[in-house]
Amino acid sequence: MSAEEPQKAFSVLRTFFWPIHRYELKKLIPMLFIFFLLNFDYNVLRCMKDTLVITAEKSGAEIIPFIKVWVMFPTSVLLTYIFIRLSNRFSRETVFYSMMSLFLGYFFIFAFILYPAKDYLHPHASADSLQSLLPEGLKGFVAMYRYWTFTTFYVMSELWGNIILFLLLWGFANQITKMEEAKRFYGIFGVGINFSGVVAGLISIFIAQHPFLFSIPSEKDAWGQSVTTLISLVLIAGLLAIAAFRWLNKIVAEDTTLQCKADQAFQKEKKKFSMRENFRFLATSKYVLCIAIIVITYNVVINLVEILWKQEVSELLQQNPRAYNIYMNEVSTVIGVLATFTSLFISGNVIRKFGWTFTALITPAILLVTSIGFFGFFFLKGHPDIVLGLCGFSPLAIVVFFGSLQNCLSRAAKYTVFDVTKEMTFVPLSSESKTKAKAAIDGVCNRLGKSSGSVIYQALLISCSTITACVPYVALCLFGMIGIWILAVKNLGKQLQDITSSEPTPEATKKSAQPIVLESEATPVTA
Repeated sequence: MSAEEPQKAFSVLRTFFWPIHRYELKKLIPMLFIFFLLNFDYNVLRCMKDTLVITAEKSGAEIIPFIKVWVMFPTSVLLTYIFIRLSNRFSRETVFYSMMSLFLGYFFIFAFILYPAKDYLHPHASADSLQSLLPEGLKGFVAMYRYWTFTTFYVMSELWGNIILFLLLWGFANQITKMEEAKRFYGIFGVGINFSGVVAGLISIFIAQHPFLFSIPSEKDAWGQSVTTLISLVLIAGLLAIAAFRWLNKIVAEDTTLQCKADQAFQKEKKKFSMRENFRFLATSKYVLCIAIIVITYNVVINLVEILWKQEVSELLQQNPRAYNIYMNEVSTVIGVLATFTSLFISGNVIRKFGWTFTALITPAILLVTSIGFFGFFFLKGHPDIVLGLCGFSPLAIVVFFGSLQNCLSRAAKYTVFDVTKEMTFVPLSSESKTKAKAAIDGVCNRLGKSSGSVIYQALLISCSTITACVPYVALCLFGMIGIWILAVKNLGKQLQDITSSEPTPEATKKSAQPIVLESEATPVTA
């Protein structure tokens, strides 16, 4: 069956689980494989980066806000700038290979050069001197300097999600996917993405629990061998993803029925753009600005609550790196199971049945409800008798449990309904507008949100000295941001419904200067 032949309606069961035409498999299957591999790497790196910086001696969760502001945000701007420059001069396939080589090259250097030599590279003496001169609230800043190799690993691991997953992979998917396909494909992509979290968590736990699996001359302790082994798996998965991406590009290039018409035109006449133009486009388009607000507020909220939760986990596990990494991977596995179930049975069907706006509101609603429970029990830590009487566990254990529950539910929602609904908002844009919006939002706004949350923590740490003392103010900021997030979702939902509820006129499609240009393949969706 080809794209030109009449398409038979799917059965009820197939519509629910596998609404894919046979001719679409050669586009869907490779994309699903790439999504799985690159998200496998992300999940492995996400747990490792936290373990390295939080459980290091004389460090803690207070190091994270300083890393995100002083190192991660400028690095994200730099890499986004590099992405834009490469995109202006080379094909998207070349850009993908270049950025993947940059990241995989760094992880190779860290695993086999920087980490084995960490005891010689970390400036403990000067860091101790600096700590004696600075106030207690800047302990995280000193730890960031003390463990600079861990800091760079944290930054590159975190930016893997923004640069590789969202700018490169999702950007590519949005370019070659029509709106009608997106409503069927993206839920299935979510299954591959979230199942990768389950696999990554189980493999990481197995490796961390079995010391000395094989001889690594440069590492004498079990945790060091786990680090080297896990990064080696990251490198292998990355190389497999590059091979699959090359094969997919060859297939799509040869079969024009698998491409969007707007994407074919964009490849023939590629326009150059600068970072300044991206942000001008962001500021002048109310539609894209709403997407940016949603991304920023989500990252502020999740950053505010996760730093506090990770500090409590580290305290409960007494800063043991192996125990901390195992626990975080157990949480990651649960997130993967929940997210896979959601992708299979909920997310795609909720979008089709209840519309975009209802689905996009699920994530802020989950964070609102779970934050009430998390902060409520945190404030009860000063009354251990009440907590013991209610639950029979120590206040610290209960806080960690509710924080873990919140992380599992909110992350599962993020990886399914949040990411899918966010990516769907890019589909109605023209190819040029997609690239501009993706670079501005996923390259910079994503990091701006996390950095904003970290700035809040830094200001509070300087005045309050400890994370625990900052909690009341953190809670106030968090609930305020959730309110802004909900308003932005409702506004964006109305605009998306207006854009996709009618076909564009010939005159409208010629106005390429407009910030939003519908592709000819776009079909109505219910928002």
